[in-house]
Amino acid sequence: MKFVIKLFPEITIKSRPVRKQITKILRQNLQTLFRKHELSADVQNRWDSLVVVLNHEDDSSRRQAIQILTHTPGIGAALEIVEHEFTTLDEAYGHVRDAYAAELAGKTFCVRIKRAGEHDFTSHQAEIYMGGGLLKETQATGVSLKNPDIVVKAEIRNDKVQVVRQQLTGIGGYPLGSQGEALSLISGGFDSTVASYLMTRRGIKTHFCFFNLGGSAHEIGVKQVSHYLWSNYSESHRVKFVTVPFEGVVEEILKNIDVGQMGVVLKRMMLRAASQVADRLQLPAIVTGESVAQVASQTITNLAVIDRVCDHMVLRPLAAMDKPEIIDISRRIGTEAFAATMPEYCGVISVRPTTVGDLKKVEATEADFNFEVLEQALANARYERIDDVLSAAGSGLEDVELIATPSIDDVIIDIRHPGEAADAPLQLTNNEVLTIPFYELDNRVADLADDRRYLLYCQKGTMSRIHAHHLNEQKRGQFAVFIDH
Repeated sequence: MKFVIKLFPEITIKSRPVRKQITKILRQNLQTLFRKHELSADVQNRWDSLVVVLNHEDDSSRRQAIQILTHTPGIGAALEIVEHEFTTLDEAYGHVRDAYAAELAGKTFCVRIKRAGEHDFTSHQAEIYMGGGLLKETQATGVSLKNPDIVVKAEIRNDKVQVVRQQLTGIGGYPLGSQGEALSLISGGFDSTVASYLMTRRGIKTHFCFFNLGGSAHEIGVKQVSHYLWSNYSESHRVKFVTVPFEGVVEEILKNIDVGQMGVVLKRMMLRAASQVADRLQLPAIVTGESVAQVASQTITNLAVIDRVCDHMVLRPLAAMDKPEIIDISRRIGTEAFAATMPEYCGVISVRPTTVGDLKKVEATEADFNFEVLEQALANARYERIDDVLSAAGSGLEDVELIATPSIDDVIIDIRHPGEAADAPLQLTNNEVLTIPFYELDNRVADLADDRRYLLYCQKGTMSRIHAHHLNEQKRGQFAVFIDH
């Protein structure tokens, strides 16, 4: 099984040394990802592309490889190919015909051939030759150069002919780790998750910082979406998840800050804290999900006042985006469901918030703030590896029963994200299987029968253990975890 990796177009216009270095990083990232997912693969570097040779032929490995290639920053497209020895153009045509004949029945088509090396024909001549043959020898209805139903693709490279089985669209951007590191302030909503993704896509190793304004449910929700972003788009690198308990800061703001300035002061406190976290992790930049004028604290003048407390570069990738654009991206990357159901804590909402920032007024009202509270919050901050956050999200997880062989009366609940479940459906012959995404589970538990045991299932088992523990603690039924080996 073989894939040809096409680089993100911006990479291809870099100078030779820069392009060589970026391609090297992409190759290393792919090798790391294949190794983490226990896939045997050779990643070969060519000047204009990478070639992945997957040493497996089963559908499960193929799906996993496609998941990796379509979610790794730096990849513009990936071509799944079948490679043959090239001898003559007619023999090459035969390979193309055999691969596409069934698919072309009743469809219009065009042929696209890329050629490299010394041959006695051009790419255009090869397209004409193969197009004529396919029109005669298959049940295609005709040729359409502008709007074909099927695009027949192949590459002839020196002594090889590569028939394209399918073209996969990558996420583009730059390989992770090629553009430095940053700390992203994440609340779990649409904005902060999309901002974090965009920085990751741009090749920036993105760590997460969460300010807990109150409540463990919100913290667990943010950890889940942060882990999702990491495991889907940046698993080649380990990053940190930092939780800063901000309940005391909120209380201090409510007691001592002018009501019209509360929103701006809260953001300044967050940026002050984030700056110290970034210093500890030796990170040069901070990322926020702020969009100009979306809320009162995000006017240009207020943002300027907020930024005065921080010496770090503050990156705002959503600054000029509209909310529908942000939601569209969240839907595409799979975080919309998280954001739409994220528990929120809105303890600091100004009744009549100022929209025209005045630095002197803000500094005057902050004179009544006890900054020891902020220092205490930073002293109590928790630094965790992102791959550990779900396992550490609650105590008592070791008490959750793990079941490898369900009883005949057990009901399995697949709590994976719909995209994961669709890619690899869970099929059991002896047990009823329900599909309830984790973000709907809490609201739908009341509909479950009281006299059944329910086994929660997810890919790695960590999220299932969290939810089973949470539901058992609340005495909402009998829950354990199904481990599918």
